[in-house]
Amino acid sequence: MKTTIPILISMAAVLSNTTSCNADGNQSQVGCQEFAKEIQTETPLVLLDVRSPEEYASGHIPDAININFFDEDFVEQVEKRVPKEDKLALYCRSGVRSAKAHAALKGKDYNIIDLAGGITAWEKDELPITTGNLDIYTTSAGRKVEIESLIHASLRIVFDGKEIEVDPVGTMGNRTTDYSQFPKADLILVTHEHYDHLDPAAIKTLSKPDTVVVTNPSSAAILGFGEVMKNGDKREISGITIEAVPAYNVSPDRLQFHPEGRDNGYILTLDNLRIYIAGDTEVIPEMSQFKDIDIAFLPCNLPYTMTPEQLIKAAEIIKPKVLYPYHYGTTDLSSIIPALAPQGIYVRIRPFDP
Repeated sequence: MKTTIPILISMAAVLSNTTSCNADGNQSQVGCQEFAKEIQTETPLVLLDVRSPEEYASGHIPDAININFFDEDFVEQVEKRVPKEDKLALYCRSGVRSAKAHAALKGKDYNIIDLAGGITAWEKDELPITTGNLDIYTTSAGRKVEIESLIHASLRIVFDGKEIEVDPVGTMGNRTTDYSQFPKADLILVTHEHYDHLDPAAIKTLSKPDTVVVTNPSSAAILGFGEVMKNGDKREISGITIEAVPAYNVSPDRLQFHPEGRDNGYILTLDNLRIYIAGDTEVIPEMSQFKDIDIAFLPCNLPYTMTPEQLIKAAEIIKPKVLYPYHYGTTDLSSIIPALAPQGIYVRIRPFDP
């Protein structure tokens, strides 16, 4: 029995080297967290998906371009589209094609990394892939969670065939979401009664007889209906765990906007995937109690919510795997990625407020 231990250790070492080396034996493949950090912080950089166009269209890492490794002129296409001074980050489905692509580009003067385990490992690590309109996550049970960013603070989430709408609002300024074209909602969440979060007409359009509308107390009073949840309440609806958490202002000159105890944020648990939707809030002490958050939506606009510096602080407290700034108006978000990506937080900026 004693002799098997060194053998097992040796086999493990071999397997480890196999997954971390490219076809040339060079150490080039990096894990998901390091890859995510590199593609967000290294500039200039080109993220290249070397799978087929069909695979790419089914879902790819955000901001990736596509050149099929199996095209006869693969190397020529890369040289045409990727400047030599740009770092090149490669990935495929499992890491095999990207390693071969790296080998094919040897001697072409590129600085290259490739993703160990490919997009399969990326999804398993609960990082997003996108089809353009939708960001897609995979839970531990292998079920898909699709997130569509709409206007300002409005989200659509699809999980296991269930339609979830968060703060649906039909019109904001010159932008419109036509909810009559959307599937009817199984669950609607409303954080508070401000016009950019509570739109009775949109709720009516999205509702069917068995739609559950969850609101804070004051929004239910305005609507005349709704399943009321107050700060601290927790319940399960159709296999989705919902926690209502505080959302309020703490700066003396902003207390009138969102007083403590009135409004909700929500934490949704979908299988193992935990999504924090903050609503309108600043950095509050309760954030230190929000554990194991995978995805966080944090607001960032003055004078109503957080500055970019406050958002960065909130993210450092919550430590989500993926952060979406939302409800940002005309706020400059450029400082967020450089501050948080090196800490292992993948920042996903979507056009809530272009």
